[in-house]
Amino acid sequence: MTMSLSYDFLIRLAINMGATFVLVRFCYFAFSRHRAYASSFILFGMGVFLVISQLASLDISMGFAFGLFAIFSMLRYRTESITIKEMTYLFLVIAIALLSGVGTMSHLELLVLVSIICSLAYLTEINFFLPNLEELAVDYEKIENIVPARRELLIQDLKERLGQDIRSVEIVSVDFLRDTARLKVQYVPHKPQ
Repeated sequence: MTMSLSYDFLIRLAINMGATFVLVRFCYFAFSRHRAYASSFILFGMGVFLVISQLASLDISMGFAFGLFAIFSMLRYRTESITIKEMTYLFLVIAIALLSGVGTMSHLELLVLVSIICSLAYLTEINFFLPNLEELAVDYEKIENIVPARRELLIQDLKERLGQDIRSVEIVSVDFLRDTARLKVQYVPHKPQ
């Protein structure tokens, strides 16, 4: 079996690599700065595209392609636990590779579709849809403040001690032996001046 470098293959390869590069470089890496993940996403996208596009010449269906995606998902980079954000970008890279490799749409339709994916990823990164909140785990020793009746006092105490604009506080666990509570605090980060 020989690899066919047809015009269609080369155009789809260019669209796949361009979309993957834009997604990873300008959406993921610009905001996360995790170079190892970014380079892995690009290589993973290229590998999936090449495998899928060659399997497409065997007349497989999109269902089979998503079955392969399921296998890749089960692997989940077993050597290291990754965050939901990295898993989402991994999914998007694989989705772009699948659409490029075995999609039946025209080049223009594919280009529009991957542009929409990249645009939505960028809009979520710049907090267009949701506010930018950071999360912090705090071990809190004033256990008397965790009761619902003293919630405002708890939030005020955390604002003063952390120097942050606290938006929400969730009690994760309580240790009555040590009189401490583990809290998950969400706050609006200060903008650099």
